[in-house]
Amino acid sequence: MRSSTLLRRLLCVPVVAAITVDTTSVDSIKTAASTAAHGLMSFYTGNNTGDTPGTLPPPYFWWEGGGMFMTMIDYWRYTNDTTYNDVVSQALQFQVGPNNDYMPPNQTKNEGNDDQGFWAMAAMLAAETNFPNPPKDKPQWLALAQAVFNEMASRWDTTTCGGGLRWQIFSFNNGFNYKNSIANGCFFNLGARLARYTGNQTYADWAERIWDWEQSVGLIDSGYNIFDGASDTTNCTNPDRLQWTYNAGIYLHGAANMFNFTKGASIWQERTAGILNASSIFFTNNIMEEQACEAFNTCDNDQLSFKAYFSAWLAGTTALAPFTAPTILPLLSASATAAATQCDAGQTTTQCGFKWSVGTANDGNFGIGQSMASLAVIQSSIVAVPAPPGQESPAISFAPVTNSTGGTSVGDPEAGISNADAAGTMIVDTVVSTRDKVAASFLTVAVLGGVIGGSVIMVIEG
Repeated sequence: MRSSTLLRRLLCVPVVAAITVDTTSVDSIKTAASTAAHGLMSFYTGNNTGDTPGTLPPPYFWWEGGGMFMTMIDYWRYTNDTTYNDVVSQALQFQVGPNNDYMPPNQTKNEGNDDQGFWAMAAMLAAETNFPNPPKDKPQWLALAQAVFNEMASRWDTTTCGGGLRWQIFSFNNGFNYKNSIANGCFFNLGARLARYTGNQTYADWAERIWDWEQSVGLIDSGYNIFDGASDTTNCTNPDRLQWTYNAGIYLHGAANMFNFTKGASIWQERTAGILNASSIFFTNNIMEEQACEAFNTCDNDQLSFKAYFSAWLAGTTALAPFTAPTILPLLSASATAAATQCDAGQTTTQCGFKWSVGTANDGNFGIGQSMASLAVIQSSIVAVPAPPGQESPAISFAPVTNSTGGTSVGDPEAGISNADAAGTMIVDTVVSTRDKVAASFLTVAVLGGVIGGSVIMVIEG
């Protein structure tokens, strides 16, 4: 009886081969990415009846949904496969919240600056790739990114450490006293990308300000290593020196945008090259590793996804700062090949492990972050495919658009400004010179008195 049941199961269940990829072939990369994307989206339940669009099942936090849909926008961008576009668009629209700023009531009480930032960067990527625009009566991708940027500007806190964003938005959350590189990195990355997309100098000025602050407190050192963060209870004088791939990636990509925006300014070339050189600590034999936790099996659910964003930002950097391509492309190619060899487990024999550098021995570590990381590096490797004779490289063909090079997303430079005022979360001073105004006058806000927190904080409900 047992043998016949097993036989029936074997006859009914198709055998699926492990993922294989030839990183010299666009078609092979697209096929491998399709398999990996299906594996990743099989974890998503937000489009099931009774579930909330955009959210991931426990134990995953809300921010990682933004990261996953960012990865899926890149999937569409690199493969032209529209299979998941409706689900992605539904999620990005459902989580905008009543004020169109990625502050939904079901997340607001626990939301940090980096959480909001990841959803905003997904919207920014949608604008830069001409991902299908929402209906005209819905918030638009560019305006969503601008809203979050403006709210982050209103939270800039000079009462400690000479400036910087706090990790948390509200004082009642653990981590409010921590000023970290990822929260400020989201702000920096958005500023650099908005400067390039819109051509407006105010965004670039903020990007410069954020970079200078990171260096001033030692979160970016003289060797362009980027450290996790520092407590404002010690005025940020003793940084936590842990280094993560996504911190390196978010500043690398932002610096590359600034290099591109400034038409090759030497300071941004130096900074882009410096971060890239310092990022060698994340590779063993050209294969990507999360060096702070991977070897010790201590990566948590958040950290298991960091290589996804690093992969995407490495690929994006090659188009914005082509001088980086000779260094980055071999890393993406080798890492993609290694990641695919790990995608040989589970019921479909295509679930992806986490430790790409250990060879073909799958580590059995499966989940959303692991699948996202494998998909991201596999699809990102398409920029490393050699260009046919006489044709431009794939990296250049995937360069993000701007509002002057075919971008169609509608913006609102004042988005988010009234939200911060109405919420009563802080007192702001609007400081903008005439030359920095765009469209119907662009107001960038800066905190005067550092009154984030305390009794003035109100949680937006409704």
